[in-house]
Amino acid sequence: MPKIKTNRAAAKRFKKTKSGQLKRNKAFNRHLKTSKSAKRRRNLRNSTLLVAVEKKRILRMIPYA
Repeated sequence: MPKIKTNRAAAKRFKKTKSGQLKRNKAFNRHLKTSKSAKRRRNLRNSTLLVAVEKKRILRMIPYA
């Protein structure tokens, strides 16, 4: 069996936690921050876990994560 190619875009966006869940960064955090409240900007800084529905699809893209 040949090796499976990793989707590099997905590999840069998702990291696997020790418990096997996938970590991701939140969207809407690049620009136009003046219109967002301080609380919203603060919450956008933190990473979050990927929902279970998407996990199977993403793991197929990063097989060796």
